Formats: sequence, structure tokens, C-alpha cells
Amino acid sequence: MNTAFLSLGSNLGDRAALLNTALNRLQSEGVHIVRRSSIHETEPQDYLNQPKFLNMAVEIETDLTPQQLLAAIQKIETELGRQRTIPKGPRTIDIDILFYSNLTITTPNLEIPHPRLTERRFVLDPLSEIAPDLRHPVTGKTVREAQAALQPPATSN
Repeated sequence: MNTAFLSLGSNLGDRAALLNTALNRLQSEGVHIVRRSSIHETEPQDYLNQPKFLNMAVEIETDLTPQQLLAAIQKIETELGRQRTIPKGPRTIDIDILFYSNLTITTPNLEIPHPRLTERRFVLDPLSEIAPDLRHPVTGKTVREAQAALQPPATSN
């Protein structure tokens, strides 16, 4: 069994139900969910003209290879209505592989560790709940250290 960490997000439809459905579908694809974070509501980044997201992170165990896991994720995203019409735009479900064991992979369709995970509070906050001491295989920093290095979230007056 290999250990991996995934990030899930949704900002269209019944966001919480879509996250739970995605988790159930992952399990039917040969993924065992070991731990899951709480659900965080977050502001959109990059493309701002869209609804707020619900985000979470999960630790999984699987016999699937990274490419097989990616194929299973893409199948689930399609089944749950994900349409890639606007880059970084609204979506029913988004599932990213953050880490897979201690591997580093760079292919045209898959990069592990996820290349922007250390820039994203909506990834690091939930991930730090379940794996604060997980060490990035490239930077050597823990999730907690990467989280602390981010700017604090913007506050409204």
C-alpha cells in the first residue's frame, strides 16, 4: 500500500454533498481513506468572480499507481459534472494529488508533489490538520512550516 495526500474542493451545487460523494467514489476505486480534515470555506483565488469554495484534505492508502490514481480522480470529476471551461474557474469538484509516498514525478499530465501546494492556504490549512509534520520531498519543509511561511489571510473591515 502507498500513502498519498489529496486536496478536494467544490464551489458549485451542494458543495458538501459533492465532497462526500467524491470521497465515497474514491473508496470504490480502490482508495482507503485514512484521515480527513475538517471542511474549510475559502475565498476563490486567481479567478475571483466565482462562489466560495469548500476545501478539505485527505490521507489515503492505495495500491493504485500515481497514473492509475490520476485516472480514477479524473473519472470521478467527470462523473460529478466537472467541466473545464474557465481555467481556475468554478467547478463541482476538484481533486488534486498533493503527495504520493515520497515520490517526485514530472510528466505532461501529472506533477507530484503538486507544484503550487506551498502557495495555497486553502490546501495547507486542511492538510496541516492531518499531517502537519509531513515533509515536502523537494523543499524539505514540513506542511506546518510551509503554512507558516504564507501571508496571513486577508481580513475584511
